[in-house]
Amino acid sequence: MLSASEILSTIEMISQQHLDIRTVTMGISLRDCADSDPKVCCDNIYEKICRKAEKLVKTAQDIEREFGIPIINKRVSVTPIAIACESCKTTDYTPFARVMDKAADDLGIDFIGGFSALVQKGFTGGDRALIESIPEALATTGKVCASVNIGSTKAGINMDAVAMMGRTIKKWRTTLSWRAPSTESANPAAS
Repeated sequence: MLSASEILSTIEMISQQHLDIRTVTMGISLRDCADSDPKVCCDNIYEKICRKAEKLVKTAQDIEREFGIPIINKRVSVTPIAIACESCKTTDYTPFARVMDKAADDLGIDFIGGFSALVQKGFTGGDRALIESIPEALATTGKVCASVNIGSTKAGINMDAVAMMGRTIKKWRTTLSWRAPSTESANPAAS
């Protein structure tokens, strides 16, 4: 049983020190979603994320109400897409990012992670396809988080991956720049 001073202390931490739970994350394995047909794979990914995470937001909101502590982000993290989708007969992994984004929107979650590749020990075809798809995937989604693990203490640093990621980031910046709205002020007096 909490004492009155503990309750008041918690209220003070929430209201004055902005105590919150930054993120709750649900992990979902997508290994069983693989299919050689990219459309079937996308359908499998969407269905599984929506089925497994359908109660995530409501559960987080219930916890917020029960304990009186805000949960800022509700997040899903999936098996790295480079692994889950490697059997697909495609070199464009952007549709997988878009279906992840659609699932996140439909579920009301804030972020979905896993548009990722683990290349610290070398590349597979799926890893390369994912890395090459990052610029378009991030430019056309709103909630998808991408990552590429290019090194570890045990494996060292994959310098080919460093070079490829450098080119990919440069391409991503170019992709974003032609889509970004003009930064020039519409009001000449503001200049």
